[in-house]
Amino acid sequence: MKILVVGAGATGGYFGARLVQGGRDVTFLVRPGRAGVLRKRGLRIVEPGGGSVVEPNLVEAGGLDGTYDLVLLSVKATGLDAAIEDFAPAVGPGTVILPVLNGMRHIEVLAERFGDEAVLGGAARVVTTVNDEGDIVRVGGPHLLTYGARSTSVPDQVAEVEKAFTGVGFDAVLSDDIVEDMWTKWAFITSVGAVTCLMRGSVGEVVAVPGGAAFAGAVVDEVAAIVAAAGHPVSETAVESTRSTVTTPGSPLTSSLYRDLVADQSVEVEALFGDLLEVAERVGAPAPLLGLTTGLLRVHQARVTGRG
Repeated sequence: MKILVVGAGATGGYFGARLVQGGRDVTFLVRPGRAGVLRKRGLRIVEPGGGSVVEPNLVEAGGLDGTYDLVLLSVKATGLDAAIEDFAPAVGPGTVILPVLNGMRHIEVLAERFGDEAVLGGAARVVTTVNDEGDIVRVGGPHLLTYGARSTSVPDQVAEVEKAFTGVGFDAVLSDDIVEDMWTKWAFITSVGAVTCLMRGSVGEVVAVPGGAAFAGAVVDEVAAIVAAAGHPVSETAVESTRSTVTTPGSPLTSSLYRDLVADQSVEVEALFGDLLEVAERVGAPAPLLGLTTGLLRVHQARVTGRG
């Protein structure tokens, strides 16, 4: 199976590197700046207990000369439109696209461009960042990629994807209800994002102040009520797991959204919060905390965008 990884950042770079180490046929579609770093240093994974380096096959936009069996798409929502134009020449009649973006809007965009059955659903759970040297740093915890067809009409290629993801250096789960898995992840990351961004601190810092744990719990309840009203209720087990995550004393956990916010970088406000706020308004679910988070992040994003 020929695999094209679009985006060699914290998520795509990590899973792509593991696929390379597993002997899979992988090419990374990258921008010129990222290509320069990877050619100089290799694709480096730094994690507890050591690290590794792979020498990736790279292609830049405009350099694709054939189609691929699988496109693993891992870019920020703000870069989706540009990424589609970059990788479109790699999509043939038998290609399947596995996006691991946040939120749900990207599914509609991709399906409209490439056809519904060509687009799988995906949800990644891994805590990685890119450091100043361009290396991917994994701080521990799960490295899970959940994927699957979004309808009962399962493309034949899914079986080949399962083979490609078996026996490599991350956990992969072929889901029989990937849409609900994606909604569950959306609820989780918006909950953690709202708690850490509104309070401008880690979970442990929020919980340490009077009322912090109660606030965090209220965020979880609000988000869970919204997605339930939208027809995608998160299991009670998942809700309680999220509640535990955002109320653990001493936890250093933050969200990637928070890290982008405090670094004064662009944030995925619309894909994560704007879209969910629209859902809440459509179904009539109260969303005061979600609305406050959305407004805060929109002000930040407007300032960042205005810098040009």
